[in-house]
Amino acid sequence: MSDVSELDDAPHRTRTAPAVGLRVPTHEDAFVWHRLFDDPQVMEYVGGGVSSELSVYEELTARQRRHDAELGFCLWTLLAPDGEPVGLAGAQPWPREWGPTGEIEIGWRIARSAWGNGYATAAARASLDRLRAAGVPSVVAVIDVRNERSMAVAARLGMERQETYDVPGANRRACCYRVGL
Repeated sequence: MSDVSELDDAPHRTRTAPAVGLRVPTHEDAFVWHRLFDDPQVMEYVGGGVSSELSVYEELTARQRRHDAELGFCLWTLLAPDGEPVGLAGAQPWPREWGPTGEIEIGWRIARSAWGNGYATAAARASLDRLRAAGVPSVVAVIDVRNERSMAVAARLGMERQETYDVPGANRRACCYRVGL
């Protein structure tokens, strides 16, 4: 991304969005994602603070390669401006039986060491561009109600907060944001 300015966590400061890259995840990215996300703070709102096993990321990266081949989009490996992987961003069909079934969910997960650099917003914007090009008419983001950082990213994307869900099997709630493309 080039000259897009965005507010960061500090009031009255703007910056140029970083030039992030997105690539279809490789088999090796399963190991990368496992390492990047093996952090209770990174997993706080997606895994209850518990890291996932490597096999989860092996299945996830394989599924994303299928999504890319079949749908033209997926959860891509997010690359910092220097080309190093720092997370994931992109979209996939909503994978659960509860929530916005039948819809396309946009998402992002960033390694803690890369937080605060604008990568989530830049990658989400790049993802929206790719989704528009693929003909996706709208997307949702399902975000834990305590995850203020992700809710701020959704707001910067122009997403509007809609319904709220009780997360089955967990003592937490998630809100659904939507935006038309």
